[in-house]
Amino acid sequence: MTTSNKRKIINDPVYGFITIPSEEIYELIQSPYIQRLRRIKQLGLSNLVYPGAEHTRFSHSIGAMYLMTQALDVLRSKGEQITDEEYSAALQAILLHDCGHAPFSHCLEGYFFDVCHEDLSVQFMKDLGVNSMVIDIFTDKYKKRFLHALVSSQVDTDRLDYLTRDSFFTGVSEGVIGTERILKMFSVHNDELVIDEKGVYSIEKFIISRRLMYWQVYMHKTVVAADCLLRNILKRAKCLAENNALKENEYPISRHLLYFLKNGVRPVTDQEALQHYLLLDDTDIWSCVKIWSTHTDKVLSFLSAKLVNREIGKMEVVTADYTLEDLEQRHNALCKKYEGEFSKQEVLDYFCSNGEMHNRAYSFNDNQINILYKNGQIKEIYEASDQLDKNFLSKEIKKYYYFQI
Repeated sequence: MTTSNKRKIINDPVYGFITIPSEEIYELIQSPYIQRLRRIKQLGLSNLVYPGAEHTRFSHSIGAMYLMTQALDVLRSKGEQITDEEYSAALQAILLHDCGHAPFSHCLEGYFFDVCHEDLSVQFMKDLGVNSMVIDIFTDKYKKRFLHALVSSQVDTDRLDYLTRDSFFTGVSEGVIGTERILKMFSVHNDELVIDEKGVYSIEKFIISRRLMYWQVYMHKTVVAADCLLRNILKRAKCLAENNALKENEYPISRHLLYFLKNGVRPVTDQEALQHYLLLDDTDIWSCVKIWSTHTDKVLSFLSAKLVNREIGKMEVVTADYTLEDLEQRHNALCKKYEGEFSKQEVLDYFCSNGEMHNRAYSFNDNQINILYKNGQIKEIYEASDQLDKNFLSKEIKKYYYFQI
């Protein structure tokens, strides 16, 4: 009898060869909960702007797990006591941290369930039957709180990977950070994850890079416009489904998507919804949008054809919020554009959107980034840095947008 080798090696374009550290981790990777992430783009519709942004939540999860092994090894080398069970639990926590993500990632956050994707990840961890330590680390209930900080904080293995990976695949060099050096600078002080003083400059660059990546990639105006268009398509499809005008036998549609179109946002306790969600990914929605581009409903076919052909529409971004008069003026002009073709209500409901975009380099309400000096002194990053003062770090940039097709 032969047994398969489960200590596989993955050739990652960002870090090189990544060894799966244990059979337990291998089995998790092979589960439907992680394999589903192969079918969800890490950056949603950003590939409409950056053609190379085809990487997935799966590759990000593997990359974040790899960085976690590096971080844990660094802390062990500095004398931190981390048991093998804790080591494995931390790896599982970061590997599963994104398994609750919706199709197109953040674009459809809150569209399917009344909880955030982190809560869905916890639910899926329970369904997988992982050790309770994994969930405790993920939810910050474990006694060694620095392990949670490695999973989720202002400088964690999640952010280190997505900045590095997203920069690599988009080609946006502003996102390049000193990932390896930051990991080497990790330490623990009074059960808190801290950065050795030699890592101050790397953390400064990390914070600035993250801020720049938000404007250049995550909140690029064309990406936001594409998100608006997709949400409006699903809004119209939901309206038709609720009125029984979206029939599965007339236009083939994913039954997993149809469940949510008919039933709306579901509670996390809905087991049927969770099973549909586990089989729902980008491909379900893209296939429907392609089919809907020839639908008999004029609004649905018009919007779907626009997205399929990358005719995204116009996105106006301003620094001062729109007044009611501003919005009315834009609405009237848009209604006039489609006069005689679509009703005024259809135009206002599906052909435009407005909202806010927020970007803050650092949150003083979140886990602090603290710098550890050789004499044992601790300073928060704004005190240790000669570039990032408190005013800069606390300033939230807010922009407002008006989208129209």
